[in-house]
Amino acid sequence: MFHLYRNSRHSAGGSTALLPSRDRRLLLLAGSGLALSGFAAAAPAATAGDAGGYPKGPVKLIVPFAPGGPTDTVARLISLKLQEMWGQPVLVDYKPGAGTAIGVDFVAKAPADGLTFGMVNSSFAVNPSLRKSLPYDTVKDLAGITQIANLQLAIVAQPDAPFGTLAGLIAYAKKNPGKLSYGTPGAGSTTHLGAELLKREAGFDMLHAPFKGSAPAHTELLGGRLDLVFDPFLSVLPYVKAGRMKMVATLGEKRVPGYGYPTVAETLPGFHVSALLGFVAPRATPPAVVAKIQADTAKVLHDPEMRRRVEEQGMEVVASTPAQFDAFVQSEMKRWSRVIAEAGIQAE
Repeated sequence: MFHLYRNSRHSAGGSTALLPSRDRRLLLLAGSGLALSGFAAAAPAATAGDAGGYPKGPVKLIVPFAPGGPTDTVARLISLKLQEMWGQPVLVDYKPGAGTAIGVDFVAKAPADGLTFGMVNSSFAVNPSLRKSLPYDTVKDLAGITQIANLQLAIVAQPDAPFGTLAGLIAYAKKNPGKLSYGTPGAGSTTHLGAELLKREAGFDMLHAPFKGSAPAHTELLGGRLDLVFDPFLSVLPYVKAGRMKMVATLGEKRVPGYGYPTVAETLPGFHVSALLGFVAPRATPPAVVAKIQADTAKVLHDPEMRRRVEEQGMEVVASTPAQFDAFVQSEMKRWSRVIAEAGIQAE
């Protein structure tokens, strides 16, 4: 059993102010006076060479979600390579719960010596707007180290759906308002927010069915009880290859390497949504240590074999600097805050 939700407070047309274009984000940031404040402004201007022999003891990588899946795979791959580089144990410690808030809070309150840092996903940028209270301040208590990668997302339909493209989906939805239903791994997930953004950009409506994870959403689609699922690309790919689901579009800026599936942006220029994956540390961590972790992580990610293995998990390698990651997180916080407020989305 699942429940369908319609955000009745908003018209299908929505405001095009939600278009995630680079220019609009910069204007919003500049207008708020926050573009270089807080999270971004505090990014360290230091070099890895100043890190004083870091690390001088075992390192703990906090992963705020349960073991299993592509993000966990990437965490373990990187931790093993860093362990080889540093000559110190790099232990992956899982602390799931509360939409990643438990694990992120552990990182925020850890000693700021660089021996504890954490992995975050898009919940890091979404939770400040989605959850009424957090035990930490995303901007004040945590420093970005690097954005590791973007997780590719996709829209799939039943194999006999009366549309096979995004343009066809939009046309069908407009002719049949309120008829289409879509499932996601949960309310407030990146896929849910991406679907809400798409509805407003394209000017159509559909009903949302939030699930606790991808598997039950897949079951409902395969059983003919849902029309669409918004989910990570790699999660639905086996069903698409088997002919049990139809790939409508992917949500990234570019097509997924090695596959010919079209992007939403090819129909709606400028539209793109992906789920971030990155490392953060306690805000007071010495800038040189942050720079050291970033530089060594980038070396790991730029290795051709590692890049291939990350891409096998349905991700696009980024390996940004601390300042770039801080700025990106802040822009995502503002972007999703607007979507959450206008769609009336609440955490489950």
